[in-house]
Amino acid sequence: MYNRGTEKRKIFLDKQDYNVLLSYLKEYLLPKNEKELQEKLSDPLLNAQERKKIVRTLNLNNFNNEITLLAYCLMPNHFHFFIKQKSAGSIDKFMNSLGTRYTMYFNKKYKRVGSLYQGVYKGILITNEEHYLYLTRYIHAQALPIQPSSYKHYLKEEKSEWIFAEEVLSFFSTRNPKLSYKIFVESNEDFDPIHKISLEKLHR
Repeated sequence: MYNRGTEKRKIFLDKQDYNVLLSYLKEYLLPKNEKELQEKLSDPLLNAQERKKIVRTLNLNNFNNEITLLAYCLMPNHFHFFIKQKSAGSIDKFMNSLGTRYTMYFNKKYKRVGSLYQGVYKGILITNEEHYLYLTRYIHAQALPIQPSSYKHYLKEEKSEWIFAEEVLSFFSTRNPKLSYKIFVESNEDFDPIHKISLEKLHR
C-alpha cells in the first residue's frame, strides 16, 4: 500500500508525527483485550482521564484479526505498507481508518484543513514468491539509513508484536551472512525490471 501527501507535500514534519502514526499502527494491530479494559473501567477509583482513555480504546477500530503487517517505511512525503489481508475489504477499512485519523491529528496540529493525501491509497497485488521478497527489499532499501521502517525488526535489532518479519526471514539464512536478509536488502544488485514497473505505478 502506498500514499503520499497532496501535491507531494510532506506528511511528516517532525519526529512526533512519525511516532503518532506508529502509535496508531500499534493500537490497530495489537489484539484488544476488551474483558480487561471493561474490568478496569468498572474500578470506582479510576480517575476521569484514565476512564476517558479506556473508553476511547474500547471504541477504537482494531484490525488484529483482519490484516497482518509484514513491512513498512515512513518517508517525509509518503509511506509504504506491505499488508496481508485475512478477510475481504480489511485493507480498505484499515487504510481508510488510519488515513482519516492521522489527517485529523495532522490538521489539528498544523492548523490546516482539507485532504492530506494525494487521492486514495494505491496498491499492487503480490501473486508470486519472488515479487513478495523483492517488495520487502524495495520498502526497506528506501528507508535506509534513518527513516522509520520495519527494517530493524528484520535485523533483530528491535521487536514489536505487530510486525511479522519471520514470514519473510524464513527464506534467508541465519548462519551464512552471504545469504542473509541484510545482504539481500543492502546489496547493489539492480531490481528486476518487472519489479520496477509494478512499483513505479504506485508513484505516478
